[in-house]
Amino acid sequence: MSERYTEGRSRSIRICHGAVPQSFGRGRGALPTIRGLMPAISFQHVGKTYRSAQRSVQALDDVHFDIEPGEFFGLLGPNGAGKTTLISILAGLARASHGQVSVLGHDVVDDYAAARRNLGIVPQELVFDPFFTVREALRIQSGYFGVHRNDDWIDELLANLGLADKAGANMRQLSGGMKRRVLVAQALVHRPPVIVLDEPTAGVDVELRQTLWQFVARLNKEGHTVLLTTHYLEEAEALCGRIAMLKLGRVVALDRTSALLAGTASTMLRFKLDRPLPPELAAQSRVTGRIVQVTAHDAHEVETILATLRRAGCEPEDLEIGRADLEDVFLEIMNAAPARKEAA
Repeated sequence: MSERYTEGRSRSIRICHGAVPQSFGRGRGALPTIRGLMPAISFQHVGKTYRSAQRSVQALDDVHFDIEPGEFFGLLGPNGAGKTTLISILAGLARASHGQVSVLGHDVVDDYAAARRNLGIVPQELVFDPFFTVREALRIQSGYFGVHRNDDWIDELLANLGLADKAGANMRQLSGGMKRRVLVAQALVHRPPVIVLDEPTAGVDVELRQTLWQFVARLNKEGHTVLLTTHYLEEAEALCGRIAMLKLGRVVALDRTSALLAGTASTMLRFKLDRPLPPELAAQSRVTGRIVQVTAHDAHEVETILATLRRAGCEPEDLEIGRADLEDVFLEIMNAAPARKEAA
């Protein structure tokens, strides 16, 4: 059963896409098992206001949803929507002004140690210690969580993330993409059952993206929960079973990815053009270099668009007609959603 999240109401659809994991790793140092049907992550009416002498800024406004064990969940929104603030509260780097956040039933404030043991976070920023090798950094990170004699799992991480030949290299010697891989390994080294990826592929090459997603998808199939924030909406469409969208601190859409895509009846015309679009088409088009995408709602509108191009002397190349993708749905929802609910 599917239901669309609507502005002003906090409702979530609880769907488990994989088996509940027994642990992230087996043997010595494995973490406790995930219990029952308890949400992997729970945001309960979370609000965050930053106050100064001059003004107050509401970064989050009544964010309320659960992420179930085994889900691959996407958190999307434009810059300034509140994604990083929400992740910071989850990680214990910021305090919510009101509401409650928990990881596998452990409150991130009252039971912070247990919450953090169950959580592995890959941050946006490249943060590293320049005085250690890759292997040393992973052993130290593992020790922070009391996980000892962990070299077998470290070797597996290094192999799966393409870092095996860099194990003895100092962190300062690594490229930006390699440092990003180490951040992923550090987030996973203590075998957390819940993984948070905060824009993990920003500014990285295609090889790293493929390597990372193959490994993370494997972990998710084994039952581990993944929360992904990204501006690459094609990644979210391909990977995430369910998606929440934030705008100005409020959840404006929450549904299965397939339901969000099915909820738009739009057809998308895609073609290449070497001259400016006619003014009557420019407002409804998305242009990236020579590539133009125009939304149409039925066959008659498709013909109208093509006729307008012909009258303007435009000759589209490589014309394709297909369904709208997640980027189209995202823009439609962002443009339609009200900025905020008025205070009572």
